[in-house]
Amino acid sequence: MRDVLVELEKRRANARAGGGEKRIEGQHAKGKLTARERLVVLLDDSSFEEFDMFVEHRSSAFGMEEQKIAGDGVVTGWGTINGRPVYVFAKDFTVFGGSLSEAHAEKICKVQDMALRNGTPIIGLFDAGGARIQEGVAALGGYAEIFQRNVLASGVIPQISVIMGPCAGGDVYSPAMTDFIFMVRGTSYMFVTGPDVVKTVTNETVTAEELGGASVHCVKSSVADGGFENDVEALLEIRRLYDYLPLNNKADLPEIPVHDPWDRQEKSLDTLVPDSATTPYDIKEAILKTVDEGAFFEIQPDHAKNILTGFGRIEGRTVGVVANQPMVLAGVLDSDASRKAARFVRFCDCFGIPILTFVDVPGFLPGTSQEYGGLIKHGAKLLFAYAEATVPKVTVITRKAFGGAYDVMASKHLRGDINYAWPTAQIAVMGAKGAVEIIFRKDIDNPEKIAEHAKTYEDHFLNPFVAAERGYIDDVIMPQSTRRRVARAFRLLRRKELANPWKKHDNIPL
Repeated sequence: MRDVLVELEKRRANARAGGGEKRIEGQHAKGKLTARERLVVLLDDSSFEEFDMFVEHRSSAFGMEEQKIAGDGVVTGWGTINGRPVYVFAKDFTVFGGSLSEAHAEKICKVQDMALRNGTPIIGLFDAGGARIQEGVAALGGYAEIFQRNVLASGVIPQISVIMGPCAGGDVYSPAMTDFIFMVRGTSYMFVTGPDVVKTVTNETVTAEELGGASVHCVKSSVADGGFENDVEALLEIRRLYDYLPLNNKADLPEIPVHDPWDRQEKSLDTLVPDSATTPYDIKEAILKTVDEGAFFEIQPDHAKNILTGFGRIEGRTVGVVANQPMVLAGVLDSDASRKAARFVRFCDCFGIPILTFVDVPGFLPGTSQEYGGLIKHGAKLLFAYAEATVPKVTVITRKAFGGAYDVMASKHLRGDINYAWPTAQIAVMGAKGAVEIIFRKDIDNPEKIAEHAKTYEDHFLNPFVAAERGYIDDVIMPQSTRRRVARAFRLLRRKELANPWKKHDNIPL
C-alpha cells in the first residue's frame, strides 16, 4: 500500500510541475503566473479540486509519442469564490504552449458539461497558442466541441473568460461566445491570426499589441470588457465580479448584508445637474450615491464612454446599471454605445438581474460616418434589448431625454416598471433651438422672434411635467431622495412576473 501512495504522490508532483522548472521561470520572467498559481489567487484557500490531472494526449505523429506531460496543457476542476461554487479551467503555457489537443479539449468539455448540468458558472483562464498543429483536424474538432457547449450554456450559466497570455484562433472564438472577457495589459493578446501571418498575407507590419492587445480590444473593438495591470489584479477583480452574479438563470440573486441605509438622503444630488443645459456633469456621481456603499463594478469602462454599464447593489441585491454619460459626447447614443448597452441589458435579462437606468441623452449622433456604419441597426439593438427584457426596470431621467433616444432608454413605453424624473428633466422631441427653427422656419432670420419662440418652447416642453401628465413618468422626485425611491421600487418589483410570447428565439437585429 505504501508503494502505491508513494507512486501517487510522485505522479501528482510531476503533473503539478507542468512543463518543468525552466519553462515556469520563463513564464515568471514575462510577468505571468502559471496556471496553477492563477487558480490559487482566483479560488478560496484549499477549495480547488482538480479533475483529469493524469490525462495525456494520444497523438503519435511527428514524434509526439515521446513528448507526453500529465495534464496535457490545461488544469481543470472546481472550487469556490467566497464560498460559492465555480467550475474552472486554466491553460498551462508551460506545456506545449497551452496548445489544444483532442485530450486537452475533452478535459475542458467535461467541466463545461458539469457546469451546465449543475447550474454553476464557469471561468476559463486563457494563455495558449491555438490548436496543436501535430494533431490536425482532431484539434479542430476539439475546438468545435467547446464552441458548441459555449452556445448551449449561453444564458443558462454565466461564462467568464480571462485572457492572460497570447491567444489565437480557437482560443479567441470560445471566449468571444462567453458573457465577459477580461485581459491583462502588456502580456495578453487576442487575434484570429498573429502578426507573422498578417505580414505574409497583407504585407502589414504590426506588433502583437497593436494587432490584439488590451489597448485594442478594451478601447476600439469592444471584444474585451476590461483590462487589468497584472495577473493578480485581474483575478482579484474577477472574484469581485463573481459576487454580483447569480449561479444560473433560475437561481436567486446574490444578496449580502449591507449597512448602508436604504433611505439615505444625498443632498448633493440636488445640485448635480448644472443650470446650463449644455454644461456637462459626471453621471457616475449619481450612480455611486445611489448604489450600496458606492460600490460599482463597471463593464467596458474604456469603450464607448458616452454610456456607462456595470453592476451595483441596492439593499444588498445585485442590480445592473446603465447610464448616459454627459461628460463624453454629451451622452449621445452612437453605434458603439448602443451595442455596448444592448449586450449588457441582455445579459441582465438572461440572469434575472434588475436594471436601473439613468437617462441624460440628447439623441442619436448624426453624421455620415454613423449612418454608413449602421447606426439605425445598432440603435435598434438597444431598443430591442430594453423592449425584450422582462426583469424589473427602474428609470431615472436626470436631464435630457430627447427624440427616439427617450423611447430607447427604458421608457414607460418599453415596459419600464417605475419611471422617475428629476425636476431638471427635459423630455421632448428635440432641444428648443432645433425645434423652433423647424416650427418657425419663416422667422429664421429674426433672432429676437426665434429667441421668443425658444423661450415658449422651453416653458412648455422642456420639463418633466408634460410627460408626467400623460403617465409616462410615474413621479417627479427630488434628486436627494433617488436612493430611497429606487430602493422601494426594486423592493416592490421583487415578485414581478412578466413573460414574452413563446418563440424558439428572437431575431435581434444583429
